[in-house]
Amino acid sequence: MRILVTGGAGFIGSALIRHLINDTDHEVLNLDKLTYAGNLESLRQVENDPRYRFLQADIGDQAAVSEALSSFQPDAIMHLAAESHVDRSIDGPAAFIQTNIVGTYALLEATRAYWSKLDEPRHQAFRFHHISTDEVYGDLHGVDDLFTETTPYAPSSPYSASKAASDHLVRAWQRTYGLPVLLTNCSNNYGPYHFPEKLIPLVILNALDGKPLPVYGNGQQVRDWLFVEDHARALLQVVTRGQIGETYNIGGHNEQKNLDVVHAICDLLDELQPRAAGSYREQITFVSDRPGHDLRYAIDASKIARELGWTPAETFPSGLRKTVRWYLDNLDWCRRVQDGSYQRERLGAPKEQQA
Repeated sequence: MRILVTGGAGFIGSALIRHLINDTDHEVLNLDKLTYAGNLESLRQVENDPRYRFLQADIGDQAAVSEALSSFQPDAIMHLAAESHVDRSIDGPAAFIQTNIVGTYALLEATRAYWSKLDEPRHQAFRFHHISTDEVYGDLHGVDDLFTETTPYAPSSPYSASKAASDHLVRAWQRTYGLPVLLTNCSNNYGPYHFPEKLIPLVILNALDGKPLPVYGNGQQVRDWLFVEDHARALLQVVTRGQIGETYNIGGHNEQKNLDVVHAICDLLDELQPRAAGSYREQITFVSDRPGHDLRYAIDASKIARELGWTPAETFPSGLRKTVRWYLDNLDWCRRVQDGSYQRERLGAPKEQQA
């Protein structure tokens, strides 16, 4: 297939593209605006592959998207482009409304126009896969209940509210216009190439730099952690085998309290790159809790296992060990993100590259 991936220079998008190029025969067009979270260095290993192309464009630019669709002629769109950091959405929600809601609308309209003109076999085979988050469901207050595909939406932050809105738009475009859509809602991702402001890479890098390891509130918030390469495999299963109109929850079966995650990172660093004296745990600092902080997320991923045969390959201990080792081995990548040089270096790059 020819697959257009929006947001392919981001954390999950780049993992998906590496999987598509390294492990399949599909062709990929990566359409990314290259905001702060877009890093083409995450795609170095595939950038010269003849099946990979990159186009710098905004999903909100309907004319640019339409031109890309006409030129590339994709069989599927996998829509990952989004503003996704909760803290940033609290400080400045406007960008989240613009990208996640208005941008998704523009993408849907460009897609609908393109899809309507395809010949009948390609029209029937086309898929629009919208990748979303479990945060649209709000939070869970019990210790045993799980998010299912039919859990009512109750978003808590500007980020999750904007993602919930985009989910509703995608479903409406299927119901009203017949667009063949699929949706997935995933739990917290982690793994290589994760932007350093997120919890796990932040703790790793702060620990190595001797800085405080910030933990919100009492650190008892629970998240279900999904290794990003497992997520990439799941996304491919959905776009190639999922049923039109269906939603699939993707989780790692790895519920962990935030404080326990920080402890686990410290313990791995104590083993793999010990401090001169004492444990990295000594750097843990508790800070004021985030406004509206959800207490617990946990996904029931039995539907995708039952219907599409996907289950995560990594446990949290195995995935976290791989992640910590990757950061220790790739500190140059991290430093270029931290000092902003990854953005400066790309300013002179062409907006479109094709091997």
